[in-house]
Amino acid sequence: MPDPVAELVERGMSLSAEDRARLVDLLLETLEGAPNPGVDEAWRAELRSRVSAYERGDAVLHDADAVIAEATRLVQ
Repeated sequence: MPDPVAELVERGMSLSAEDRARLVDLLLETLEGAPNPGVDEAWRAELRSRVSAYERGDAVLHDADAVIAEATRLVQ
């Protein structure tokens, strides 16, 4: 009996990376439901707030390497 998912994966692998990414996004949307405009706007407002804090010099910044090293230390 043919496996339709395996067949689709095989066909999908022949797509360009850009088209595969687009396909993944479209498939994920079917699992997550319709985008919630309220959530999108809330994220935009949060980003604006963080950028403003950074520009004013009010943001507390952390070195990415130090954060990753500390996270790694905590999980070991």
